[in-house]
Amino acid sequence: VQLQASGGGLVQAGGSLRLSCAHSGRTFSQTYMGWFRRPTGKEREFVTAIGWITNSTLYADSVKGRFTISRDNAKNTVYLQMNSLKPEDTAVYYCAAGRGRLTRDWRTYTYWGQGTQVTVSS
Repeated sequence: VQLQASGGGLVQAGGSLRLSCAHSGRTFSQTYMGWFRRPTGKEREFVTAIGWITNSTLYADSVKGRFTISRDNAKNTVYLQMNSLKPEDTAVYYCAAGRGRLTRDWRTYTYWGQGTQVTVSS
């Protein structure tokens, strides 16, 4: 399985970006997908995740109401719509895939994308 993240870039505070993550495997529809981020000099942190049965979602409190995760099983792709971006959202964003129960714990995710840089200027 390979995950290819894209869509990062430079945006002003208050702006929007949409990240995409393409999943190369045949089991996309049976995996939960998550987004994590790593700000410069800080540890990786959970952003959001989406399940594969009921499309249930989890969000970090810091992004709730601003970010939306969605998935298109026909395209093997998960999306992260980021609105009302803040400078503190600046980070490398990673998509990840796992099997089983939806979780915020990065250790339960099996596959990881290469990351895409999001920079929000003030």
